[in-house]
Amino acid sequence: MKAQVVRNLCLLAGLTAGGTMATDGVAASTCPDDKIVTSDGCVSRHEASDKVTAIVREAMPRLKLKAVLAGFSVDGSPAVLLAEGVSMTGVPAAPDMKFRNGAIAIAYMGTILLQLRDEGVIGLDDPLSRWFAKYPNADKVTLRMLINGTSGYADYVTDDGFIRDFYADPFRQWRPDELVEIGLKQPAVCEPGACWSYAHTNFVILGAVLEKATGQPLRELIRARIIEPLSLTGTHSTQTAAIAEPVLHAFDAERGRYEESTFWNPSWTLADGAIMTTTIGDVVRSAEAIGGGELLTPKSHAEQIAPLIAGFKPWSETSYYGLGVFLINGWILQNPSFAGCAATMGYLPEGRMSLAVSVTMDAGASMEGNLSTDVFKKIASYLAPDAPL
Repeated sequence: MKAQVVRNLCLLAGLTAGGTMATDGVAASTCPDDKIVTSDGCVSRHEASDKVTAIVREAMPRLKLKAVLAGFSVDGSPAVLLAEGVSMTGVPAAPDMKFRNGAIAIAYMGTILLQLRDEGVIGLDDPLSRWFAKYPNADKVTLRMLINGTSGYADYVTDDGFIRDFYADPFRQWRPDELVEIGLKQPAVCEPGACWSYAHTNFVILGAVLEKATGQPLRELIRARIIEPLSLTGTHSTQTAAIAEPVLHAFDAERGRYEESTFWNPSWTLADGAIMTTTIGDVVRSAEAIGGGELLTPKSHAEQIAPLIAGFKPWSETSYYGLGVFLINGWILQNPSFAGCAATMGYLPEGRMSLAVSVTMDAGASMEGNLSTDVFKKIASYLAPDAPL
């Protein structure tokens, strides 16, 4: 698990290694209203759907994927959704199948944090000591540092003891205070504000802060401020490992054998209330809304995607982490991957392109990084050839 987390981050940081595809001079503005620009020139939505399907079908045997769900929307058009492969033996994958959305909820949390700041409830530079005075460096760590990964707190997910306990019993129910304790017992990665280091510890703490600051459960904040305004009818917070039908089953080989992991307990992954399930259509809509700043003021959205940590390793002026989202060459992204669940969502402001991919692994699939991002890059190079990843 420790290596997997590191590889996922390296994959995002290195997205620019992907190839580019020429458009032969075709620009989006030259396409008729009923066409979209692609690496093949101006095509209909139906033709684009067929090509994306072909890209997915080519990727599946190459990457050893059991199922792929994908969806895209251009310039606010209705999303094109597709599914290939099987959820489990004899059950074809379908676009309405539900899966865990993992770190996509971090983008929701970042949005809620900015909303509450605009409402005067909290400030991004409020110290953590306002709510958790006994935490290490609580007087120096701010809410901004929690959401953008500069708190210096260690990640409990990379702790050897946590990994051992999780693999011994993947159905265990973890409490938020247990997770925070594991993270805070480790040596700090750096002084607050001195480096960037991805840590689930940050997000569990931030979830508790949002609840204390508002007096509301995080799941209610997400429901009222994200799910309902965006009409995400297939997205729900969950308190158990259960997933509502129809389910996209997950499979994993982290424990040294290929096995079903659909109902491994996800309580360790994020703050209580931010552990969620979703559909590919809702992820496309989320990418559009988060990336387009629909739920924020223009000023707050600009702050959400500003290159404030571009000077920290491994980032640059064009590839960096914002307030709960990754920014890579103009794309606004999140790419959850855990326990056989892998997805990538992205939004490209130029052309208002929203793209989402969710995959499950077949026997023999690589555990290196996030395989949904490999498929995402191939589709993006076709649908957005002027903005290669």
